[in-house]
Amino acid sequence: MALIRSFLTEVQAVHGLPVSARAMGMVQLVVRETVTNARTYAPGPCLLTLEINQGAVEVTVWDSSTTLPAVGAMDPSRVGQHGLEIVLAVCQTFRVHRESVGQRITAAIELVDDLGGDPAGRHPT
Repeated sequence: MALIRSFLTEVQAVHGLPVSARAMGMVQLVVRETVTNARTYAPGPCLLTLEINQGAVEVTVWDSSTTLPAVGAMDPSRVGQHGLEIVLAVCQTFRVHRESVGQRITAAIELVDDLGGDPAGRHPT
């Protein structure tokens, strides 16, 4: 997670963009969950990119799996396998794209806290 902290620290220091403590933690959580899923369920390599886009960090993970991610059915006895649910809960946006080889998921996390109180930074439409 040092790579994530370093990237976000550079975003603040070099580019002058504010990054809240919540955003720092949420980006690390999303990276951990998405990369873990890619390494667990995909038969080949994975690729992580981080980009800043309109006040948010976009975490993109490509992997070679042909099976798109899906949230499991509600089951109070299920232990584990909640990574996608966690990612969906903390991200402003979440997209999945099928690629010619594998899939690419992108999750966006707001850099600053939402004054309206939504922990994911979602704005009502």
